[in-house]
Amino acid sequence: MLQFSKYQGLGNDFLLLDGRSLEDPEGLLGLTPERVQRLCDRRFGVGGDGVILALPPREGGELRMRIFNADGTEPEMCGNGIRCLARFLADSDGDQAPRSWEIETLAGRIVPALAEDGRIRVDMGPPFLTPETVPTTMAVGEQGLPVGELEVLGQRLAVAAAGMGNPHAVVPVPDVAAIDLEGLGAALEVHGAFPARTNVHFVQVLAPDHLVMRVWERGAGPTLACGTGACATLVACHRLGLAARHARLDLPGGPLEIYWDETSGHVFMTGPAEAVFDGVVAPSLFDEDGSLPSATAVAAPPSAPVESGAAPLDGAIDCATACVHGCLRPEACPSAEARARVTALLEGRSLDDLVALAGESLESRTRGRLSRDAPSSL
Repeated sequence: MLQFSKYQGLGNDFLLLDGRSLEDPEGLLGLTPERVQRLCDRRFGVGGDGVILALPPREGGELRMRIFNADGTEPEMCGNGIRCLARFLADSDGDQAPRSWEIETLAGRIVPALAEDGRIRVDMGPPFLTPETVPTTMAVGEQGLPVGELEVLGQRLAVAAAGMGNPHAVVPVPDVAAIDLEGLGAALEVHGAFPARTNVHFVQVLAPDHLVMRVWERGAGPTLACGTGACATLVACHRLGLAARHARLDLPGGPLEIYWDETSGHVFMTGPAEAVFDGVVAPSLFDEDGSLPSATAVAAPPSAPVESGAAPLDGAIDCATACVHGCLRPEACPSAEARARVTALLEGRSLDDLVALAGESLESRTRGRLSRDAPSSL
């Protein structure tokens, strides 16, 4: 039974899975790109802009975050996602403000903090403003960041680029509502000037401390918000002389407060993250035989494929990928004990019992969240 919690930050919604207790630090709870796509499908799955895993640390942090877009691809970081993860951790563990977490990501270590007002403030680190770190083929201009004029769908767009551990293209426009986001966003995402593809943001400056933006996210399309994108947009607009270092950025899902500290060079993002619901994935969502892979038995794919009938290297075997056509080592199957426990559990309980069992822990978390949010009695 795969338990999940759904959270949203300004309408950017994610499925949160807790894998911090996994014995295998490379375990992904049985997720594959195809299963992520199915989970995020808003008609045939749960629905979401992505899936976030909380995993054991590898480099001295408190935990590690991996995030997968709705199309199954893995981005380096997600600002709204890490706010949702912080809120999820606080709800799961019963933490109160002030509380911060050192979270390992593909973009480096990020530190979100739970504020007294319930919002999440995230130290996003310094921006990347050189072509090789964004990455982009555009050269650095006199403004101190990569800029260029790119042809997109027959239009010439003045584009600035900035990285927040992931690439962003920022396009200032006079009227953000008039932009063909579906057409221009999709085309600019895969433009040759961005070898790793890019997130795309169109921004209108209302005042130096007030910007309005629309988002096209790499691998997800139009979304209601993008935390790293808001940070990159503020940085780009400041370097272009359009915005102050501290501003409110209005996204379709709501506002974010972004501050680019001149002393440290770090960008700070402050915004909400809220629980939506907890749930359990029906086994039939993934496998035709109604089974889900065991979280403790799932490991990273082997470095070399194991052919049917061949002995696994060094005695190790990834049952979830190597044994899809039958057990390769039935005389000494490494997952036999785990499968036996699962079989005994399934045979000894009805489906209603199993759902109730999973629901008990979810109910406990929900009650804790409600207790936290309830006003204290005088």
